[in-house]
Amino acid sequence: MSLHAPLRRFAALLPILALLAGCAKQAVKPFDYTAFKTARPASILVLPPLNSSPDIKASDSVMSHTSVPLAESGYYVFPVTLTEETFKQNGLTVPADIHALPFDKLRQIFGADAALYIDVMHYGTSYALLASETRVTAKARLVDLRSGTELWNGAATASSAEGRGDSGGGLIGMLISAALYQIAETVADHGHRIAEITDARLLYAGRPHGMLYGPRSPMYLKDGVPAE
Repeated sequence: MSLHAPLRRFAALLPILALLAGCAKQAVKPFDYTAFKTARPASILVLPPLNSSPDIKASDSVMSHTSVPLAESGYYVFPVTLTEETFKQNGLTVPADIHALPFDKLRQIFGADAALYIDVMHYGTSYALLASETRVTAKARLVDLRSGTELWNGAATASSAEGRGDSGGGLIGMLISAALYQIAETVADHGHRIAEITDARLLYAGRPHGMLYGPRSPMYLKDGVPAE
């Protein structure tokens, strides 16, 4: 068979591959910040996150790291302890019940411009034969309590396996490394540290598909739209 035949077939496929690549690129639409720019909330109430993971620490861990990225992005954030205590005083301790509260009720109690609803999708250390990692994944949406309009939504994940190099030592070395990582990360509760990274990726303003800057930031009204 001539060597030119495979090349001719590949060349014939190029237009199809280009079309598929173009469709894939068009499928990723830029986030629409119109509602966010119109509402421009100044204060955010972070609700206790829903926990879709099996780890009971997930909700508290993720919530504890939300204030810093939001505050440094220019928003007033209602203190986590004050928020939780207020809900307890009103007989609300289950995140699902809190998430179900009417927007106007939250606005009446706290006076916040917007509320942040978070769902922890994955939290904790998992072990496989040749790998072990601690992963935290969360998604969130920001809702204007004055109108009930969703202003923004996003998701982020972080893993202890990021940047981890080859342990060397072949198969035995990989098995030992995976076991050691699992023991170390479980004992040290690495989930709490990884949750901090996840929250930073999720909530800091200026990131692609991320939040816009709040009025306490020097970037307020100058941020434009985060590049996709």
